[in-house]
Amino acid sequence: MFWRILGQLFSASRGRLAVALLALASGAAVTTALINLNLDAVRKVSGEFRTLGANVIVGPHANGSAESELINESVLLKLAPALESAHGVAAPYLYSVVTVDAGADQQSKKAQVIVAGSWLDRASQLSPWWKITGRPISDRNDMENCLVGRNVALQLGIQPGSRIVLNYADSAGNRTASLTVAGVIDSGAQEDNQIIANLPVVQKFSGLKDRIGMVQMIIPGTPPEIESAISQLSATVPALEVRAVPQIAQAEASLLPRIRGLIFFMVALILVLTTLCVFASMAALAMERRRDVGLMKAIGGSISRIVRIFFTEAAALGLAGALIGYVAGIFLSRWIGQRAFHVAISARPEVLPIVVALMVIVSLAGALPLRLLGRVRPAEILRGE
Repeated sequence: MFWRILGQLFSASRGRLAVALLALASGAAVTTALINLNLDAVRKVSGEFRTLGANVIVGPHANGSAESELINESVLLKLAPALESAHGVAAPYLYSVVTVDAGADQQSKKAQVIVAGSWLDRASQLSPWWKITGRPISDRNDMENCLVGRNVALQLGIQPGSRIVLNYADSAGNRTASLTVAGVIDSGAQEDNQIIANLPVVQKFSGLKDRIGMVQMIIPGTPPEIESAISQLSATVPALEVRAVPQIAQAEASLLPRIRGLIFFMVALILVLTTLCVFASMAALAMERRRDVGLMKAIGGSISRIVRIFFTEAAALGLAGALIGYVAGIFLSRWIGQRAFHVAISARPEVLPIVVALMVIVSLAGALPLRLLGRVRPAEILRGE
């Protein structure tokens, strides 16, 4: 009898219940999408920060002596196992100041420029924002070509295909390197004022064989995972300093809590609005059901049993809305992920019980007006009042 009455109530109030179901399904869809985003927010935002370049640097200690300003290239072999376990990418860097001669007979085409030596196949991975006019260099053993920053190219009047001569002078004498400009870099950063060549080229004309200035890395993961990788790298090379790039680390540390706070605020707001929608629908439904409740009480129905019927109806409504909204929320979260992060947000099965519990609670909270039906007097209903 209980379930038969419940079925009759559903069929008799389809319009009001459909409005409540729509509100619950909509709330569940947005809640599902936001919770999915919250669970993936750290990973996605961290991935976006990795496009900003190196987030970890390995180099000499800041309080070291002048003799320790450079480190041995063999440190890369020591770092390789820890870097591989962290799924990171690394490239060595060596900087030198040279005089660039872009025309033997034109004094105006000579200038002092910073030259960066690196593995150019890895340097492009560490700097994904580079825009190269000409062609990139993908072979780290290429000793004939280099990349030139946009400002240097404008200053010296060179372009892809031009020949330049790098002149380096120190106490051991003068050394030169003749290179072909493979491409011009437009980075909007310090690379615009530099010439970038493969590491062996800079080591050779600087007389610094097997020496590097630092190692730059991109280590993916959340801030705690990056800190763990830094600790592991520090233990591998205790004589060197392994540190996070402060600007990126601080920005990431401050942004992630704000995103999570915003998501939780939006979830709370959606739940409140959904509760109000259900409350309004149930209040109207309570007015319509006064006659039904009066007849139930007149034939001996107890208040607790009648209220239990209505709250079971509300819980079933919340369950149905949660299931419908969960499916819609998966598609919504994927759409948001594509628009905001250009990746698909993966569906999380653990979100379903959370959404079901929230929607059932919201539905029961919104159904509180049905408790007023317990005050209905059968005599007044039977008299038609």
